[in-house]
Amino acid sequence: MDFNDEQGTLFDNIDNQPNDNRPKVFIETYGCQMNVNDSEVIASILRANGYAITNDIENADVILVNTCSIRENAETRVWGRLDVFKQIKKRKPAVLIGVLGCMAERLKDQLLEDQKVVDLVVGPDAYRELPVLLRSAEEGQKGINVLLSREETYGDISPVRLDKNGVSAFVSIMRGCNNMCAYCVVPYVRGAERSRDPRTIIREVQELIDAGYREVTLLGQNVDSYHWKHEGFLHHKLYTNFSDLLEMVAKLSPKLRIRFSTSHPKDLNNDVLYTMAMYENICNHIHLPVQSGSSRILELMNRGYTREYYMGRVKAIRDIIPDCAISTDVIAGFCTETELDHDLTLTLMEWAKFDFAFMFKYSERPNTKAARKLKDDVTEDIKSRRLTEIIELQGKLSEKSKQSEIGKSFEVLIEGESKKSSNDFYGRTSQNKVVVFPRENYNIGDYVLVKISDCTPATMIGKIVEE
Repeated sequence: MDFNDEQGTLFDNIDNQPNDNRPKVFIETYGCQMNVNDSEVIASILRANGYAITNDIENADVILVNTCSIRENAETRVWGRLDVFKQIKKRKPAVLIGVLGCMAERLKDQLLEDQKVVDLVVGPDAYRELPVLLRSAEEGQKGINVLLSREETYGDISPVRLDKNGVSAFVSIMRGCNNMCAYCVVPYVRGAERSRDPRTIIREVQELIDAGYREVTLLGQNVDSYHWKHEGFLHHKLYTNFSDLLEMVAKLSPKLRIRFSTSHPKDLNNDVLYTMAMYENICNHIHLPVQSGSSRILELMNRGYTREYYMGRVKAIRDIIPDCAISTDVIAGFCTETELDHDLTLTLMEWAKFDFAFMFKYSERPNTKAARKLKDDVTEDIKSRRLTEIIELQGKLSEKSKQSEIGKSFEVLIEGESKKSSNDFYGRTSQNKVVVFPRENYNIGDYVLVKISDCTPATMIGKIVEE
């Protein structure tokens, strides 16, 4: 998944009616796109049970923080926020504080015992129980439900879209993960992999189309392993795989853009690539985490592929979808990583010419296979230096990727105003590259053709041209 664990996500499309006497809930979200989507499911459940959503923490009756455990930094940030919430509770003793999501699953007892501020702890598969747990907490009883489920997908719930632009939305197609990568805590906090009934996904996407949304991102820890077995036949097939699902969504409307995240190299097959090539409204961008360029380290990570196999997948993408952008994840300083292993990562990055990347130092997570079986023996100084080298290289690759687009024209979906100037809009190309351009007489949600004239290290700059 794509991560944003440095800061919490606040929502803008909130309940703001005058004289609204419903209890008000403030939701703060940390982590990946899946967590953002989970917060929208939480908001839907709470609204249906008599609560209102607010972005004013001082006016809230309930404060919920939806958490991530992928890296230590994400959890550290949440502990800091709990200190802030504690001060609010001192001023307003009746306010209820809840910790939800992955961190709740991992640190359930510690959160209730060590943090007197926390009233309820709810794991990713227990959000339906929130109204009951909140009522119990109102009566002074600490609430906890962190049971993992083999069936829960929230497929029957239409998430409340809490974003402000009304253009792009996340749609969860599956939950959990079966991959058991040595460094990863996800299978322990989100449970085993299970896919949603495709009919509920199609229904949700159609609702978004009817509401005026122009782009959806299909979400899963490993979308390529999506698999739904039908009791009867649907479209004359006994099962639906990810390439089938992509095609079903693409056919709903040619004006709807489709993105997806995240792909796993061992499961990304050519059927998905051919489906992408067949439908113009499926965006030409694949997030394909490599983690390391060393086959030895990949084996220790339990990633299920070698350096050569990964390169073969990149080559297939380039052959079948020549203008497809590829982004990745890279971990610096995994257990036993040598300078040779590190150099292999750098050379693979140079070969693949990634358009952008998420890059991190290895952070040991408790109870994972790496924590139990491997020694975290790369020093922090070496991790930092290697990460710096990875970031510097990717910076050059990303800049070259953007520079190569100068003079070309791209269809861009207008997503909002530029942060730097209200005279400019921003949007993304099919390849997921951000473009800033003068707004002229267009509106958010419009498709425009933009010719690229310049770029910064992070953004392309252009101007709308006639088709």
